[in-house]
Amino acid sequence: MRILHLSDTHLTRAAGPNADGIDPRESLARILNDCGELAGLDAVLVTGDVADDGSAEAYAAVRSLVGAFAAERGIPALYTTGNHDERKAFTAGLGAELTSVTVIGGHRIITLDSLVPGRVYGHLDDEQLLWLRSVLATPAPQATVLAFHHPPIGLDNEVQRTLGLTNPGDLAEVIRGTDVRLVLTGHFHLQLFGLLAGVPVWVTPGVVNRIDLTGPPGGERAVRGASATLVELGGPGSPLLHVLHARDPYAGRTAHEHDAETMAALIARWRPEAPDRR
Repeated sequence: MRILHLSDTHLTRAAGPNADGIDPRESLARILNDCGELAGLDAVLVTGDVADDGSAEAYAAVRSLVGAFAAERGIPALYTTGNHDERKAFTAGLGAELTSVTVIGGHRIITLDSLVPGRVYGHLDDEQLLWLRSVLATPAPQATVLAFHHPPIGLDNEVQRTLGLTNPGDLAEVIRGTDVRLVLTGHFHLQLFGLLAGVPVWVTPGVVNRIDLTGPPGGERAVRGASATLVELGGPGSPLLHVLHARDPYAGRTAHEHDAETMAALIARWRPEAPDRR
């Protein structure tokens, strides 16, 4: 079982460069093109922030690019919401449900919806967790993979503590002792591995840019270059996770950089207790 895992495509209504000078459509097209020779793919998965502005045009463009990549290979394209997405436009534009169950070769992929409208952090509500518990009550023929946007793990830094899933403990209680063998997420725009209730959790780097943690303490540096992950399941030593980078001549160049003071102000706005700014 092989999954091409993408996240944080951040397409907008209009084509062309964003505020960082990056064209999100070009970044997505580039990584898909460079992954074109990958053999034996069974699914392509995009874990949220599909659109940057929640526009119908952005979802149509993603569906055209990712959908064509999947259709050429006869495999499904799966999507989850992220904090930048808009639920109605997401479902209408991508033809995707907010939560879904897809079985491929005995492997079950469950997509979840961690979007909290108007917020940057994520949450899985009680109703969704109850539904997940009921699905997991029956094991899959092989194993189960969960996919959603906001990581239930994070490094010991203020940004990741603030922006991740707010209730990882609740999710841990649901998946503990089940056939869930991997959790796939995005949102942080960098690669990160950890465990939740003994289950591997993977954060794939972003398509639109990548966060470079070698920047000054307390600040944020984003660099150019689309990335993705090749996920292999079912074989010896699985899950196996290999990061792929687009052959971008500008890869590694700074896209934006915020100092510690700017980031502190942003984090204060993003905290769960901050006023809703919708």
